[in-house]
Amino acid sequence: MAKKQKSVKPKARLPRGFRDISSDELRRQQAMLATIGHVFDSYGFEPLETPAFEYTDALGKFLPDQDRPNAGVFSLQDDDEQWMSLRYDMTAPLARHVAENYQTIAKPFRRYASGPVWRNEKPGPGRFRQFMQFDADTVGTANIAADAEICMLAADTLEALGIARGDYVVRANSRVVLDALLESIGIDPTDANVDGPRLTVLRAMDKLDRLGPEGVAQLLGGGRKDESGDFTKGAGLDGAAIGKVIAFLEAGASENALAALQDQLAGSETGSAGLAALADMEALARAAGYDRDRFVIDASIVRGLEYYTGPVFEAELTFEVTGDDGQPVRFGSVGGGGRYDDLVARFTGQQVPATGISIGVSRLAAALDLKQAGRADVTPGPVVVLVMERDQMPAYMRMVSGLRSAGIRAEAYLGTSGMKAQMKYADRRGAPCVIIQGETERAEGQVQIKDLIAGAKLSETIETSEEWRAARPAQVAVAESQMVQEVQRILAAQQADRAA
Repeated sequence: MAKKQKSVKPKARLPRGFRDISSDELRRQQAMLATIGHVFDSYGFEPLETPAFEYTDALGKFLPDQDRPNAGVFSLQDDDEQWMSLRYDMTAPLARHVAENYQTIAKPFRRYASGPVWRNEKPGPGRFRQFMQFDADTVGTANIAADAEICMLAADTLEALGIARGDYVVRANSRVVLDALLESIGIDPTDANVDGPRLTVLRAMDKLDRLGPEGVAQLLGGGRKDESGDFTKGAGLDGAAIGKVIAFLEAGASENALAALQDQLAGSETGSAGLAALADMEALARAAGYDRDRFVIDASIVRGLEYYTGPVFEAELTFEVTGDDGQPVRFGSVGGGGRYDDLVARFTGQQVPATGISIGVSRLAAALDLKQAGRADVTPGPVVVLVMERDQMPAYMRMVSGLRSAGIRAEAYLGTSGMKAQMKYADRRGAPCVIIQGETERAEGQVQIKDLIAGAKLSETIETSEEWRAARPAQVAVAESQMVQEVQRILAAQQADRAA
């Protein structure tokens, strides 16, 4: 007789590079999104939502041509055999939307969008395959004022989120200036080859803040092996070209970056045009009150994506925090963008100038959490109405409804356990207090309200069960008609304690 085959249960495990997000973190994230959206609204940008999936060929030329186009993106084949991919960023879907609706939208088209994006890349500490972005873009104008405005928007957004001046800076550069540098070392600035020398050099320069001059020099030369042993092929430049790139980066990071870069690119018409645009951006920012403590020109800003065609910029946090390992952590860039005048043209054949920025919400939230470590911003759980008698559930639901009508988070216990387990449940839920009404309290028209926060504090000083029974810590009996008012008083006292 054949043995019955044992069923194999799936293992409960997160996909590599993804994470679950807790309720407190989600609430902080939602508050951040609301704040960012308010700032973007104040600038006249309008919200737009695009789907998570786009046809893979719409996502951009930076994706390699493969039988299964999954390098960098997560892809699947639809029932009509067309490849679709989860969006890599919010900009490529915008370009598709503008191209598809070009005749009907008002131009310049000013939109903002938020949502998760997915990248099929190697995960690491703090680097996930799904994360939240918040973008703002102006499409349909080549006016340099649009680029300057995006930089001002970034600064105002960080300040609205509570980041003080001096703890951040918005840095700007120009791909036109970078093109002039490439020309000076013999590289074609129009080379669109994904693995060509132009993009390889730009990617290497973009890693200056993380790898320093030595690491960038390795990527400009023969290549670099990282701490894990992975090898990245270099651009293959000679020593003179590498020296010129490093000198350019260092000059462009100086206080008088525009003057220093003029010296580096002397005689280049391309370089002069790019630097003139940056000078205009700087003048507009200064006229609007954005001084060097908020906005600077910095030629070390490159941006890795290859569709940028003009000014590029990054919003950088400059403060240090202490990580979980006790070591100082500097988060650096939490947002970036630039001008991408050719992206819509991929669909229409007609150049449509555009500029925008993407705020890395997940990274920014992590930085704020560390900077504000110890801040009492955990949202209290709901008030829990204990169910002492199951046949009285309508009465308990009436209590819950009264609390909710007063704007108080509340729930009735819906499990099947006794009072001890219900109290344990309330503790795990982070309930500020519980409502207790058994047969005796109901007959007297009363409820018992137990302040769990005050009770926990008192329990630390009470040593015996006799003392506990005598003190009945933080538990009061009130008329049922006064239940809502007493709960409000308890919640207000707890709020005051958290703020102190």
